[in-house]
Amino acid sequence: MMRPGSATVGAWIKSRDKRWSEWLDTLQPRPRRLRIAQAQQYIEHYRALASDLATARRLLPRSATTAALESMYAAAHAAIDRSSRHTRSSWRTLFRVQIPAAMNTLRPTVLWIALLFVLSAFAGLWLIAQYPDLIGLIASSAMIDQVEHGHLWTEGLFNVMPSSLVSVQILSNNIAVTCFAFCAGVFFGLGAFYIIALNGLMLGALFAFTHQHGLDGELLKFVLAHGPVEISVMCIAAAAGTALGESLIRPDAPTRRESFQRTTARLGPVLLACALLLVICGFIEGFISPSPRFSLPVRAAIGWGYWLLMLLFLRGGRLRAASDTAPRAST
Repeated sequence: MMRPGSATVGAWIKSRDKRWSEWLDTLQPRPRRLRIAQAQQYIEHYRALASDLATARRLLPRSATTAALESMYAAAHAAIDRSSRHTRSSWRTLFRVQIPAAMNTLRPTVLWIALLFVLSAFAGLWLIAQYPDLIGLIASSAMIDQVEHGHLWTEGLFNVMPSSLVSVQILSNNIAVTCFAFCAGVFFGLGAFYIIALNGLMLGALFAFTHQHGLDGELLKFVLAHGPVEISVMCIAAAAGTALGESLIRPDAPTRRESFQRTTARLGPVLLACALLLVICGFIEGFISPSPRFSLPVRAAIGWGYWLLMLLFLRGGRLRAASDTAPRAST
């Protein structure tokens, strides 16, 4: 065993100094990609550096040499332990496997959330049809005044500001509502149910109110191009939020914290998919929905066509993964 004598320690440092310099040159910077031989050499240097650091801590505690080795060891550990970069393969896995797999687990909850939205919309229709004065709880006084004078509140969007700015504002608002529906699920899923029920009630109430003034067709014309995907994305985000609440109510891990973290990591790709879908929704709602140039059949084709593309986007990767992993019959 090496004794901590000054001469022995000095000789040890002198014998290792050149190698430490070589390792430092290897660490800064580490190449993006290493061949197998380079990677093995890198790991060998890392192990030897760990051994030298342990020796330095025993022989030279609180010295400049030990501090330098600790810094070098931390840099080597960070370089080896860092997560992989987002390569083309990782993005392909995200869109073909992770998002569809998460959506597959959410499918029953999404259907229940969609049913809640539909029932809430019918409740809003019935409520305003029976008690028209209650529209003041749903719509602003400016919206009510415009409808009563025979104009939809969306008619002047192009005149007030450019469609590009309208699109950005709508996009940011839609993403904010979607994120809120997802995050509100932390309240044991009740927040997500509240968001869906409220939005369904508002939509049904607005259709009932505009129907009373002969503008329900214009409202349908406005929402048809972007509504199917926008409502679907809201239901998906609420279903993901409900799953967050369920992870707290019925944890599938030793602790609620671990269960919540696992669920968040599993459903994170779904939130990314929702945001990407809403980007196109924002452009449609900003450029197409308020424009009088597009007829009702064109809006229906855009709205339901984009909805079918959404289904392919959310389910195509899962179907492909299932077909790739399915056992093949032997011949």
